[in-house]
Amino acid sequence: MNKAVKIILIVITSLVALGYGGYQFIIYSTKQHSPEEISNYQKGGYDLEVFYNRPYKKERVIFGSLVPYDRVWRTGANEATTFETKSDLSIGGKSLRAGKYTLWTIPGAESWKVIFNDKQYDWGVGRNGASREEEYDALVVDIPVETIQEIVEQFTIDFEEGETNVLLTLTWDQTKISVPIN
Repeated sequence: MNKAVKIILIVITSLVALGYGGYQFIIYSTKQHSPEEISNYQKGGYDLEVFYNRPYKKERVIFGSLVPYDRVWRTGANEATTFETKSDLSIGGKSLRAGKYTLWTIPGAESWKVIFNDKQYDWGVGRNGASREEEYDALVVDIPVETIQEIVEQFTIDFEEGETNVLLTLTWDQTKISVPIN
């Protein structure tokens, strides 16, 4: 192999290594500001899991500003939030089959649309906003907004036990929604 070919291979290898290293640094930096979280619920025949990234409020106005009303939100930060169930469910009175979904919302002042989408996306936002493709929506439910007294600094998705069901809760700032799961 001649010297010119060796130099070209070294340059190409170096550029690939630098590109990969830069990509990993960007992901690491982003995850510091919105760390990953997994919420699980395994009880009473349910086996549910949500994977998401948790942005902070940082003295910002969240809903209606940072997260605009009436526009699709990836429901967290970084990559798309996922919801997984091992069994068929009824959510807000509608059927959702066992499987893994991306979880999207359309926040509003009075209610939110909560969307379970069949397609898995690498990242939650593309060039033109949310990456969600509407034709893959498996289930859409409207959930009323609850205003809470306490300010929740970091976006939180969790499960709570209701009287006759499980509630998937999304809480941030002074806003909470509770999605009924049966």
